[in-house]
Amino acid sequence: MNTEGWQIRKPAVAGRRGLVATQHHLASEVGADVLRRGGNAVDAAVAAGLALGVVEPWMSGIGGGGYMTIHRAAEDRVSVVEFGVRAPLDANAEDYPLADGVTGAATFNWPAVAGDANVHGPLAIAVPGHVRGLALALERFGGWDWRDVIEPACGLAEEGLPLNWYATWLIASMARGLAQYEETRRVYLADGLPPVAGGRLPLGKLAFTYRTLQSAGPESFYRGVLAERIVADLQAAGSRIRMADLESYTARVALPLEFAYRDARVFAPGHLTAGPTIKQALGDLAERLRPTGGRPDADAFVAYADALLESYRYRLAHLGEGAPSRPTHTSHLCVVDANGDVVSLTQTVLSGFGARVALPGTGILMNNGMMWFDPRPGGPNSVVGGRRPLCNMCPLIVQQADGSRFAVGACGGRRILAAVAQLVSFLVDYDMSVDEAVHHPRIDVSGTDLVTIMEHMPQQTVARLRGRFADTLVRPNGVAGFLFALPQVAKRFADGTMAGGCFVPSPTARAVAV
Repeated sequence: MNTEGWQIRKPAVAGRRGLVATQHHLASEVGADVLRRGGNAVDAAVAAGLALGVVEPWMSGIGGGGYMTIHRAAEDRVSVVEFGVRAPLDANAEDYPLADGVTGAATFNWPAVAGDANVHGPLAIAVPGHVRGLALALERFGGWDWRDVIEPACGLAEEGLPLNWYATWLIASMARGLAQYEETRRVYLADGLPPVAGGRLPLGKLAFTYRTLQSAGPESFYRGVLAERIVADLQAAGSRIRMADLESYTARVALPLEFAYRDARVFAPGHLTAGPTIKQALGDLAERLRPTGGRPDADAFVAYADALLESYRYRLAHLGEGAPSRPTHTSHLCVVDANGDVVSLTQTVLSGFGARVALPGTGILMNNGMMWFDPRPGGPNSVVGGRRPLCNMCPLIVQQADGSRFAVGACGGRRILAAVAQLVSFLVDYDMSVDEAVHHPRIDVSGTDLVTIMEHMPQQTVARLRGRFADTLVRPNGVAGFLFALPQVAKRFADGTMAGGCFVPSPTARAVAV
């Protein structure tokens, strides 16, 4: 077994006038600066989300999509902005013939597709919703003008990607895949090799694209000259996306999925996300788990594993846009402002570097959203033109009985659900501080029978889990491997004080208090 002889920890921060927690310190500073200058939580979240797409392009960006859960304190109301990716109108299941085995991507363990056509390359690209979704959130719930909110991201795009050791390691680890596509190879492997740490990496024409979005407005991504550039590059690459796909794409504001967990109220996004599954998992957990104070013991982690295993089995068999409608690699961020507004935002290009296809005319790195569909025809989540896929995102807001509220979410594909469910339990069942909750050992159960256990879990709990489940694996939670999701939490207490934290191993993640 591989072991690590060190641990890293990022203590939670506290504040009174606002707090931002993201996967990259530069994006956190962007959001915090918006709050300092009088912007609200949505203004800060949109600015930070746009910035993340520049400084963390392998995780999210304007070529992807996401979901934002918003609590407005003045109305005491929660809303969800839905802007997930969508299959092209001309999407065809025949483009994804089955092969032996299962896909190695962070999907739902669907059968493999010949040539991994749903995982990388032009046929893996789904219609992006990121720009339209953030613009809708800003229009409905923000206070700042789009031009001002996007300005920090424009500046970062002009400076280029910060090349710290973590960025260069990620590029090097994906170099073989990035080298398959001309523009992606030109940007990230300019001399045929990954860049070295230090300095900045120009991101093709991404700065031009951000400035165009600033001057022409967010709608230019979906109509007009910028949209025409995007579609021309996609068609040249072999994508099925056409101008009609961009023009017809819609983001929407929806009611959250609301349910009780103990004496708390949980607000989650709707039926295409992990929201319904976390409702099922927490409902099951409420029956199985009887907290007795202290910290989660071995019985608690057995209950977590049982609830997650059962909820995932139901999820993969029954959920998808073709199922009956219900009320209605990734990055996450949380924001709390001085007015008591809370935002939980998850955004993604799916796998690391998405479809690995960067567009030469715009510098946009495109998502690989078609991998979220079941390649077998006839199911509730099979490939159908214009359909939106089942996804793993789960940005929650939880209101506790004492008047406090917290935003929680994570990046990590299938692993998001397990992390978020356990963090809700840590904070509600065991009254942990934010700092304790984000650093407490967890398990991962994410679609198979495997129960993965963090190495610093108490040995008594490890032994109990190994005795209870046939397939277990103890692994370190270091800065590489991504065996567990990476969560953020931002909490506003009833007295107006705030706390926020990010979980390592992401070395760039940071919570910033205002």
